[in-house]
Amino acid sequence: MATDQSDIDAVFQLPLDEFTAARKALAATLKTAGRVDEAARVKALPRPPVSAWAVNQLYWRHRKTFSQFMAAGEKLRQAQAARLRDARSKGADIREPLEARRRALSELAGHASALLKETGHTATPDLMRRMTTTLDALATYGERPEGPRPGRLTRDVDAPGFEALTSLVPRTAGTRGGQPTRVLRFEQRRPPKDARKKLDTAGQKRQREAERKARLAAAAAALRAAERALVEARKTAAGREATLRTAAARAKHTEQKKEALAARLEKAAADADHARQQARRIAAEAEEAAQAVEDAERALDEARRARKSLT
Repeated sequence: MATDQSDIDAVFQLPLDEFTAARKALAATLKTAGRVDEAARVKALPRPPVSAWAVNQLYWRHRKTFSQFMAAGEKLRQAQAARLRDARSKGADIREPLEARRRALSELAGHASALLKETGHTATPDLMRRMTTTLDALATYGERPEGPRPGRLTRDVDAPGFEALTSLVPRTAGTRGGQPTRVLRFEQRRPPKDARKKLDTAGQKRQREAERKARLAAAAAALRAAERALVEARKTAAGREATLRTAAARAKHTEQKKEALAARLEKAAADADHARQQARRIAAEAEEAAQAVEDAERALDEARRARKSLT
């Protein structure tokens, strides 16, 4: 089974245009080996879109940065859970994991832009946004078994909803029967107005500012990638425009040569026709001269016979 998993991983590591053929080949191999159910599961694997495929490649090719990003997401989740457990205090400082997560996300965005360029894809703003959203969702799910599996994504991943987020908050030692504590149920009534005022502390303002900066950094990374893609696209367009001008000039020169050759051909055809007419005329004259020679010879013979008869 481990070998089969490695084979599936290998399919997801291939260039995107080779995915379908490799998936079919692996499914056929499993079916031949009598493993029909496994073959059907492999055959049913959807071909991922470019955005999901690129995130898979970040996992396979840049595992260190990817792991740093996931670890920062786990620390951020733990810090946020600590704040929820003790809303009256500042709780854990989330600035450090937020900054670590921002740095790792920026680095991953750079790798993604280079990867897309290397494989002939354009790092459009929409594509980079979808990749960033998927990475954010993966960091939120972490290594939970119910979460999407990095490296084998077959679609873009959206951030988990509110209900899903409640199950992702780390449980404390005070749980009973595997249930979260009262503070983590997210089912309690809204706190009184004075309690809500206490929650709006300077620490939470810093948290919101840090989160804003993290989103801004991700957007800036996507913007830089898009700008690089635009520069490359303009270079490519300029090069192809120059190639087009050269090809147009060559086509014009070739057309001129064609016209000159056509004129020469027309003149040669006219000359040939004139030569044929002249040859027919000369042939007719030669035939007449031959006939005259034959008539003259016949007349000479008759004259000789006439003289002979007289003598």
